[in-house]
Amino acid sequence: MSRIVCFGEILWDVFPDQKKIGGAPLNVAIRASQFGNHVSIISAVGKDDSGAKILNFLKNHAVNTEAIQTSDSYKTGEVQVSLNEKGSATYTIAYPSAWDNIEITETSETLVKASDAFIFGSLATRDAVSKQTLFKLLDHAKFKVLDLNLRPPHYNTETLLKLMERADFIKLNDEELYEVSEFMGSKFNSLEQNLNFIADKTSTKQLCVTKGPFGAVLLFENKLYYNSGYKVVVADTVGAGDSFLGTLISKLVQNESPQKALDIACAVGALVAKSEGANPELSAQTIQNFMHP
Repeated sequence: MSRIVCFGEILWDVFPDQKKIGGAPLNVAIRASQFGNHVSIISAVGKDDSGAKILNFLKNHAVNTEAIQTSDSYKTGEVQVSLNEKGSATYTIAYPSAWDNIEITETSETLVKASDAFIFGSLATRDAVSKQTLFKLLDHAKFKVLDLNLRPPHYNTETLLKLMERADFIKLNDEELYEVSEFMGSKFNSLEQNLNFIADKTSTKQLCVTKGPFGAVLLFENKLYYNSGYKVVVADTVGAGDSFLGTLISKLVQNESPQKALDIACAVGALVAKSEGANPELSAQTIQNFMHP
């Protein structure tokens, strides 16, 4: 059984009409657990009802919570989610939250040392405490997976470059690809050229760019793999990229072929976009039937 550890924000997505448990690392963890991995999260919640509900939710989804800290000083995180007419989401992220203040612990170090993949994002570096903890944990990780997940104004280029240089695998969407490649000095226009540009600049051999309804491109050991996407009616895009990443990394650490891993990840991302919220239940049969109707 592969061991995956996720680091960063766990919180409540507050929609106009309801609240749902979310946060990119949590969404990734839930999906990775579904594919038979032993999954842990390193994060923090407040000593409040919202935090207790998240911990219970994770335990019910077979995610290890021993490295989730409970804060007396900060509340469990919340994000106000706004959806446009196409279901695309924008976010207003409360600060400070418990997950901004994740301390380094012996438990978290032990989990990361034993992991087959350590997955983290840029948002968790917006506060000095969690940022310092993350960089310490990166020293212990064998396979470091960066989900860029840019959320303005909660990032700066200096920290992004440091994270990218430390990563063994970088996942970003097409808008993030062009933004990052531009501030890194790229003169290229095509997606593939910029993908290779970032790989060269960061010495990272594995990168993946998602393209919304048009699938994704995976650069894996100097070879490009493509999936053109699956047509669905979008309910909302919340968590679709996270489920994509959780699926892709699960399959790769389980030694699935890069093309098959990409195909399954794109299918799962599409199914999540087709559903409301970030973590719809998806059986193996549902995924299979969707890919091969």
